[in-house]
Amino acid sequence: MDIDETNQNPKTWAAVGLFVFDFIKIFVIAVAIIVPIRWFLFQPFVVTGDSMRPNFQDGDYLIIDEISYRFREPDRGDVIVLRFPNDESQFFIKRIVGLPNDRVVVENGKVEIYNTEHPQGLVLQEPYLPSNNLTYGNLDMTLGQDEFFVLGDNRLSSSDSRIWGTLPREDVVGRVFLRIFPLPRLQAFSPPAYNPAAP
Repeated sequence: MDIDETNQNPKTWAAVGLFVFDFIKIFVIAVAIIVPIRWFLFQPFVVTGDSMRPNFQDGDYLIIDEISYRFREPDRGDVIVLRFPNDESQFFIKRIVGLPNDRVVVENGKVEIYNTEHPQGLVLQEPYLPSNNLTYGNLDMTLGQDEFFVLGDNRLSSSDSRIWGTLPREDVVGRVFLRIFPLPRLQAFSPPAYNPAAP
């Protein structure tokens, strides 16, 4: 039995056209959703180097929350991604230790914070550091209104505020929100618990 191709072709082309239209529609919707999330809300970041060991290791794949700091200021203890103030094409991962207007003193392997709540000073208890990971250096620095003092968790091998100075607020990219790779180390992050009196 012969098939009348003249009757089949219009249906075939209509099906192909419908498929292409649906594909384009799904693609446009996906782009409309993903692009704003990627550029304005969350951003991937891969850790390079050892400055945040043992908590963050070379090759860790992180998701950075870029929206929270539009509604609140960064907290002490937040792990952030920042633009390196001396070369903004480079991105670092560090931990916020000093907040705006704090006086930060690094001495005898410890970090001490002076502010209105602690005019006599408060030595930070840093539960995320191994006991043998001392904060080397000898400095006394008072931060400005829009400045932060940041350190790597690997205090013996980190280029941070002890070396290149304070971090301007405008160079804070976002807060480390989630580690998604490697899978055995999947983890969401929140600020650590410091001394009960530490702001």
